[in-house]
Amino acid sequence: MALIMRDEALFEQWKEDIKMMAHRIIDMRHKLHHALTNELHVPGNWDHILRQIGMFRFVMMCSGGLSRPDALSSFTGLNNAQSTAMVEKAHIYLTSNGRISMAGLNSHNLRYVAESIDKVVRGEL
Repeated sequence: MALIMRDEALFEQWKEDIKMMAHRIIDMRHKLHHALTNELHVPGNWDHILRQIGMFRFVMMCSGGLSRPDALSSFTGLNNAQSTAMVEKAHIYLTSNGRISMAGLNSHNLRYVAESIDKVVRGEL
């Protein structure tokens, strides 16, 4: 890292790479939100996907759909059974509290992830 910070050309390239990665993650957030809300009509409010920042997001659900929007700042996430179903049945790897890597989403797997979230919310997975 020190090498990059001391070399102006490398530092500029590093900043551009960071911007590109951030924009890709933001794009994946928008596409996931669109799939969940406009295409699949998954029960609950999924606006937190657009509000959160960073590479990880918390899928916050309870039986019957998404938990209350004012609870989005808490660290509840998917319950253990839902997370286990996502891992064991859909092979989507996330932590037991619902944390999933946004950097792992891409145009090839986004629809599958959205459909799996839909199934878990509806109790079909």
